[in-house]
Formats: sequence, C-alpha cells, structure tokens
Amino acid sequence: MFLDIAIDDPHRLALIDDLGTVRAFGELLERATRLGHAMRDAGVPIGGHIGTLTENRAEYFELYLAAILSGVWLVPINGLLSSTEVDYVVADADLALVFAEDELAHLVSDSRPVVRFGDEFEAMVAAGGTTPFPADGPPGSRFSYTSGTTGHPKGVKRAIPATVAEMLRVQARAGADVALDGDGVHLVTGPAYHAAVGGFALFDLCNGATLRIMRRFDAARTLELIETERVRRTHLVPTMMVRMLRLDDEEQGRDLSSLDVVLHGAAPIAPTIKQRMIDWLGPILIEYWGTSEAGVFTRVDSADWLTRPGTVGRPVPGFEVFAVDDSGERLPPDKVGRLFCHTPGRNEPFVYWNAPEKTAAAYLRPGVFTMGDMGRVDDNGWIFLADRATNMIITGGVNVYPAEVEQALLEHPAVVDVAVFGIPDEEWGEQVKAAVEFATGQSADDAALIAFARDRLGRHKVPRSIDVHDRLPRQPNGKLYLSTLKDPYWEGHERRI
Repeated sequence: MFLDIAIDDPHRLALIDDLGTVRAFGELLERATRLGHAMRDAGVPIGGHIGTLTENRAEYFELYLAAILSGVWLVPINGLLSSTEVDYVVADADLALVFAEDELAHLVSDSRPVVRFGDEFEAMVAAGGTTPFPADGPPGSRFSYTSGTTGHPKGVKRAIPATVAEMLRVQARAGADVALDGDGVHLVTGPAYHAAVGGFALFDLCNGATLRIMRRFDAARTLELIETERVRRTHLVPTMMVRMLRLDDEEQGRDLSSLDVVLHGAAPIAPTIKQRMIDWLGPILIEYWGTSEAGVFTRVDSADWLTRPGTVGRPVPGFEVFAVDDSGERLPPDKVGRLFCHTPGRNEPFVYWNAPEKTAAAYLRPGVFTMGDMGRVDDNGWIFLADRATNMIITGGVNVYPAEVEQALLEHPAVVDVAVFGIPDEEWGEQVKAAVEFATGQSADDAALIAFARDRLGRHKVPRSIDVHDRLPRQPNGKLYLSTLKDPYWEGHERRI
C-alpha cells in the first residue's frame, strides 16, 4: 500500500501535473505528513473538515493523503459553483480551512481562512512537523457533496475503517477490484473533485501507480498523452468518449497500445458509442455503476458486456442489487423498478451530513438503500439501468426514460451531445423535448433528427421538438445542469415531475 511504497521505494514517481509539479512517493509522504501536522497546528481537530477549491493539480492529492493520515475529512468543492453555492457548502460543512486556486479564492467569503496554492501553501508545508502519524491512529477521508444540479448540494459521509493503515489498505483493495493494480501510469482526465475520478486515481496511487494529472480534459491531448507517456489506465465519462470518437483519423491514429484499462461510469452510455470504443481500443473498457454516497455497486468487463450489451454488470462483493415496485415489493426478473442495494453487515454505509431525514429516506431498512435509479435485474443477476426516477417523463400515462432517447440521438453523426427532458403539454401532460449540441462544422434540421429518432424508437419516445445549443451546460464530470434547460419551460406551471 501507499506507506510501504513510500518507505521502501521513495524515489518511485507518484505525481506529475500540467503545472510542472513532480513528486516521488517518499516526497509525497513527507509533504502529506507535514500538511497534516500544519492543519492540526492551525486548529483543525481530528474529525474536523477542510475544503479544496481547485482545478486538477498535484497538491489536491497531497491534501487528500494528508487528510487520511491526520484524521481530517476533505471536502472537494466544485469550482463551477457560484459564490453563493460555495458559501453554502463552506458553512454547511463547517470548514476550518479552504485551500484554493488564486482565481477561485474569491468565491469563499471572509468567514473562513483561505490558503492559496503557491507561496502560502508551500509555507504551510514547510512549517509542518515530520513525525509520522501512527498507522493505528484514526483516519480521515473524503466528505463529498453532490453536484447540486438542482437545489442545494447534499453532503455525504461514508462509513470508514478505524485506523489509517486499514483505510489505506481499503483504497488499495478497491483499486485491485477494478484492475487498478498500480503498475504504470494512470491518466487523470476529469476533475479530481469528482468522487469517481479522484477516488479511482487514489486507489491506483495507493497500489503504486504514477498519476499523470491533466489540468482539464481535452480529447486530442488525452490521446497525445496516452501515446507519449505510455498511459496504462484512465477513467472517462461518455461525453469524453464521444468527443474522442469525433476526432479526425490522424488524431485517432496515435499509438494507444499501452492502454489496458479504461474505467467508465457516472453517466449512461449509448451501446453504439461503447461498441465503437471497444472496436477502436480493444476489449479494455470496464464499466461500473455506483454513487458518491456508497461507492461502486457493480462492474462489467468488455467481454461480458459484448454478450449482454447495455448491462452495467453484476454486483461487486459485499453488495446485492434488486428492483422493487411502487409498494416496495421485490420485482421478478426483467421488470423495471426502483433499484435498491443491500450491504449485509453494514446497517448504514453512508449518511447525509446535517440531514437525518434524507438519510432515513434513502434506506428501505438497515443496510438497504436506493439512489433513485430505475432499472431491471435479469434472471442471471445482470443489472440494466433505465434512468433516474426524477428524470422520467410521463406522456399520455406512459413512462419514457430520457437516457434511451439520448442514446438513440447520439448515433447521429452530427450530434456530439444531447439532453432529453419533459416539457408541459396540455393534452399529454408532458411531451419529449431534446436539446442537442452539434460537432464542429456539422448540423441537421429538426425534421431530419426527429426522423432519425423515429427509425430507432417507439413513437411515444420520439422528441416532438429540438433545441440547438452551442454547448450543453455540462460539468467536467459529465453531469448535466438539466434545470438550466428544463426550468424555463415549466415557469408558471405546477410541476408534476
């Protein structure tokens, strides 16, 4: 695990970022230790909370490890939030310190101390003590806030082990479970503040990988780095894959033979897009289904997915997944319902911070919880997602799952991104609306897109109208600010969905 590598192989390369920072494992452990002591000296208690407000950089992972070693909870804050939203998270989480980029520090009000990366941060590192934190001491962890695409974001804390050593072993085991064995270079493409991106990167780091940290995603540069730095593993979201598939033949023709694991999840993927990625890169995609709240529930490799296109896998060890109807009764195989997860032996694997009522609402009974996803489980235990319950469109009394419509429209060669949602309709209750973003230099008219969808979907699922946007309002982690697109249509209406 991380401590063993840092002590036994201190010169092994740990972190490289786009700002020119390079850290070996031994140096990383020393700096994380110093940071942990410096935070304690600044008044952050064991069990206290600190925040980060930053784009991708090496210091984020230094802070992540410092938090684990010193028993502090790290709250990564999305830099795309407004100052009001940032202040909500800072106050709700009761952050003792916020570590921020110069260009983002203004988002934090004067109510909390801010440490800027650069000279302030380095002075703090230099001032911290070097006494190792005890391996049997209480660990810290990550304390995540949901993306806040609608309403206030929710803080969530997972149950964690009792000691630092066990916490680091858990990270390493979690990496091994998804083929992150620590051998070679792991490319961090998305925002590390996202639970999946930052979490998977830390798993691989704890097994010995070198993290090559991109400041922000760019499709062409991702392929360039895979080729030039012989990247073995990375994590992508579907929008990233679509943008990579839209690159020209010269850019796609780079030598990507070093790549042997591409993890993906966090958003539904069109089967045709995934098939094209497998055709291009080989059977190296590993898909998972999980959440910030409780981690990864399922996984499926490319070989199993190819025999069951659309599945997100079977449950990983420690989880059971089943679908229930509106009355909470378990459904038979292949019937779509609300998906619940069961974690035997763990009555409460996560809680919502300062929100016991939200915690209670997530659990059907001790150890059995839902994130609101709809889907089905076949008679062999393979799980297929439909959509989030909150995204469902009801038109003429019939349920339409936007993800299915989005996947059909993404097959159109001109479409690079799409969002589907319901808007008011006097006759049908709701009608299906699509918003699309075209690839550079390409376009299609509404009639052509609707006809394209009609060839692939049942009549009730076909969009009645289409909006065109220069860029859909998506976060770097792939999640969509759906309310930005949907809310204007519902002004003056009493919402049903």
